[in-house]
This record gives sequence, C-alpha cells and structure tokens, in this order.
Amino acid sequence: MPTYTAPTRDMRFVVNEMLDLASYGNLPGFENATPDMIDTIINESGKFCAEVLAPLNQSGDEEGCTRHEDGSVTTPKGFKEAYASYVESGWGTIAKPEEFGGQGMPHVLGFAVEEFMGTANQAFGMYPGLTNGASSAIEVAASQELKETYLPKMISGEWSGTMNLTEPHCGTDLGMIRTKAEPQADGSYAITGTKIFISAGEHDLTTNIIHLVLAKTPGAPDSSKGISLFIVPKFTLDENGEPGERNAVSCGSIEKKMGIHGNATCVLNYDGATGYMVGEENKGLAAMFVMMNAARLGVGMQGYAQAEVSYQNAVTYALDRRQGRALTGPSEPDKQADPIFVHPDVRRMLMDAKVFNEGMRALCMWGALQVDLTHKAQTEEERQLADDLIGLMTPVIKGYGTDKGYDIANNMQQVYGGHGYVKEWGMEQFVRDSRIAMIYEGTNGVQAMDLCGRKLASKGGRAIQAFFAMIDEEIASAKLNTATAEMAEKLEKALGEQKAATMWFMNNAMANPNHLGAGAHHYMHIMGIVTLGLFWLKMAKTASAALEGAPVDAAFYEAKMTAASYYMERFLPDAGALRRKLEAGSEHMMALPEEAFATAA
Repeated sequence: MPTYTAPTRDMRFVVNEMLDLASYGNLPGFENATPDMIDTIINESGKFCAEVLAPLNQSGDEEGCTRHEDGSVTTPKGFKEAYASYVESGWGTIAKPEEFGGQGMPHVLGFAVEEFMGTANQAFGMYPGLTNGASSAIEVAASQELKETYLPKMISGEWSGTMNLTEPHCGTDLGMIRTKAEPQADGSYAITGTKIFISAGEHDLTTNIIHLVLAKTPGAPDSSKGISLFIVPKFTLDENGEPGERNAVSCGSIEKKMGIHGNATCVLNYDGATGYMVGEENKGLAAMFVMMNAARLGVGMQGYAQAEVSYQNAVTYALDRRQGRALTGPSEPDKQADPIFVHPDVRRMLMDAKVFNEGMRALCMWGALQVDLTHKAQTEEERQLADDLIGLMTPVIKGYGTDKGYDIANNMQQVYGGHGYVKEWGMEQFVRDSRIAMIYEGTNGVQAMDLCGRKLASKGGRAIQAFFAMIDEEIASAKLNTATAEMAEKLEKALGEQKAATMWFMNNAMANPNHLGAGAHHYMHIMGIVTLGLFWLKMAKTASAALEGAPVDAAFYEAKMTAASYYMERFLPDAGALRRKLEAGSEHMMALPEEAFATAA
C-alpha cells in the first residue's frame, strides 16, 4: 500500500523563508499569520491529511461511489467520517472571510492545506475544493442576502458546492448552452436542462449541496453574452434557513471514469428546479470565472500533488529494490545487488520529480500570495501588479503544471518497473488520477490559447512586461552572489528564448493566426520552464543566505542548492528547443487536407 508524508519542512521553507509571509503583517488578514501560527497550520494539516485522508485513497479508488435507485449517491467507506473530521478541524475556514465564519487568514495557508489534501487523496479533496470555488464566486458576485443565506454553512463545511457549466453538446464553447431559466412570480427562476461532468454533484457528505448553474433567460443573446448564473440548492430552504423540500435536480448517472473514482462525477438533470440569480442577468460567465480561475489554480496544484505522492513512493522503492551494480563499482559489496537508487537513469527520474515538485510548490504558493495582494496590498499600483501577474500565470500553473505533473507520475511508475503496473503498489492510480488534471477546468490546449491569445496582448502587454521585469530584477540580484551567479546566467539565457518567442508571435501571429495556435502549447511550456527557473533562483538565494548562518539543518539548504543547479542544467535548455518548434509556424501542421488523415485500406 502506498504511503504519504506531508512535505511540511519544504512548505515552511517556501512560506516562511522564501515568501517571508510574516513581513506582510501590516496587511488585513496577515496580522495573525505569525511564523508560529503558520508552522502550526502547516504541521497539523499535514498530519491530518497523512493520517486521515491518505489511508482512504487506494480503498476509495477501488470501491468508488455508488448511485442508488432514488438517485442518491454514497461515497466510499470512510469518506463521510473523514469529512466530518475535516469540518470539525476547521481546515476549510482558514482563508475565508470572518464575516461569514471564516478565519480570514491569507490564501497562501489555505492553498497549503489544499495541496496536502489533494496529494493525500485527490478524489476526497475535490469535495471541499469545489465548495471553496463556489463560495468564492458567491462572495464576489451574489447579493448580500444570498451571501448571508448560503456562505456561512458552505464555509463551515455543513453544506457543499459545485459548478455546473458543461452540457452534453458543449464544453469550452459555453455560448452554446441550452439550460433555460424561466423567471417566476416570486423572483426565483425555474431551471431546466442537463449538465454533465459535475464533480461532487451528488453525495452523502453534507446536508445540502449548493449548485452554481449557468443558464439562459428568455430572449437572452444566443452567445456567451447571454449567460446568467444561478444558485440551485439540492434542498430548498425553509423559513429557518434549513434544508426543506427536495429541489427538482437529480443525479441521472455517475460517469465511469479512468480515475478519481472516489469522487462522484455526475450527470445532473434540472426539471424546473428553483434557482436564484447571482449578480446581473447575462453577466453570469464573468461571475463563474471567479470560480473557474480559483479551480484552475487548484488543478495546477493537483498536477504536482500527484507527482509528489508518486515521487515519495518511488524514492522508498528505489532505496529498497535491488537490481544490478552501480556503474562505478558495487555500492554494497556484501549484498547480492545494489539498490536501484544507484543507477543514474533512476536518479534522473527522481531528480526530475524532486525539482519539478519543489519548484511548482514555490510557484503555487507565490500565486496564492498574489491572490491576497490583489485585494489587500497597500497601493493601487501593487494591487494591479498582483492581479496582472496572477492572471498571466494562471494558465501556466494549470497547463504546464498538469502536463508536467502527469509526466512525472508516469516516470515514478517507471521506477517500479513491472510492479508499477500492478494495482497493489498504487502507482497506476496516481497516473490515472493525474490524467484528468490536463483535461478539466479548461483543457491544456485551451490554457495555452488563453495565455497566448488573450493574456500576452492584454492591456498592451502590461502583464508580460511586468513578468519579464520581475525576472530581470531577480537575475541582476542573483548575479551579485557567487553562489547563485552561474544559475542567474543560465536563467537569463532561457528568459532570452522566451522573449524572442514572444517577439516572434508579435511579428507573425497577426498575419496568420494559425501561427499562434500552432505555437501556443510550446510557448506555455517555455514560460513554465522559465518561471520555475525563477523560483529555483529565489529558493537558491534564500538557501544561500541561510547557510551563511550555519543552520542546524544545513543539509536541507545544501540540497536546495544542488537541486537548483540541477534544474538550471537539465530543464532550462529545453526552452531553446521549444522556441525553435514555435518558430516553425503552422505551414506544415495545417497543410494536409482532411482526407489525408484517413487510414487507407
């Protein structure tokens, strides 16, 4: 059975040392985030996830969710009790507003808990994860009455939430949705239609499920400009605000999926269900994007979360499994064979996993900090910069993070050889579970086009210029330190590749938009590689400074320096190759007629 240990030491390094979260104590919500409080939240949530959630991961996958004849759904054995413990511990309230029962702490700490939960048990973590996204959209867009009605119990975890976008005939192109919202005399709406792929759409963990549903009112434009957003509770509320009558929404079926079996992915049928409009009519997509953007950051974390747990188990296996001898001579001559850990190709896979996971952790926690600064930084200029940067980075975190996270999970399965292909060892589940992250919340091709087709040019390229300036400043600083100067030079070269690729798009994409489409995936990966290089440089600078004080755990910081050097040597050169692919354009990619793709008999 696979195991999981929450990487609390590394998380504390990122949050307390690299980000220096305590230095933001003058901002609203940060005043209670002292180093001691941060350590307590990280350590205790890590312990909860490792001890309570991780043991349910493999059994939950094997059992899956069960739909009954009445349309109700039960989650795997142990999930309901684990969820009750999660609610009692208050882990879901950390970064939520105090006005509605939250603790009002920085999003960084909420994201740390979310990482541990998703790594320990991705299917379980999706239940509170969807609730978190739904409550975020309600916080931003709903009326005060709706906020007061639904948020306290969603934030406490007594009720859960979902997002309902996709329909059988449309996914990304939401302007094609057919779900209808008919206005009623009492100000509510009757919602009719079918939604598919609804994660956590029906279950037995909470007393009510608050669905956020996209639908069109009569006469609305037949496009994305005609979409409205509605709260549709599983149970309508009585005069005391408690679940009353069953609403006309039901689970038609549970999707039979490749992975995340412990989460109920439902087809939901709305048959005149009572709903309440969130925000303005025909402005629902903008409100839902609040939830979608939060979800995309969460899915980016899922990418490296599965890479992390598969890496931990692969390390354990590589230290135990014996095959052959080290190329430089037997490492343990008294044994029949050496552990496979001594073989460079195994080390290659393990090192790739280590530097990706730790780099993505640093990026995602920094991203969470930008979410906080967007609303709480002292000046409008600082708030604008944070908003620009996290908007730019969201498709990279989701797209590159899950592409690479899946690759890492595959490689960690490879470390096991034949045992990795056998269910008992658990590695194949990590691969299956990680695969969905490349698809949902906008496929990674959509993320690449969002980055290149929208974000790069937005507001005159303000965000990408701020991104370049941020890295240039970090490189200049690192060059002044002999311990990081060579790393800075390698990153500078890779950044040059990204700048050149950006300029190529500017010079060629207007004349032929297919050039942009053909190169978007490559550009997203270039940016992911460069961005992780930035955070490895930041971590190396932090570790170098710590080593000057001769810390007790010097080995931890020395490992950071070695890992940073490995990343710069082994990952950054790929930026140049990807740039050359991008600059090949779309001519030959789009040249063949459709019939040329058919297989001849």
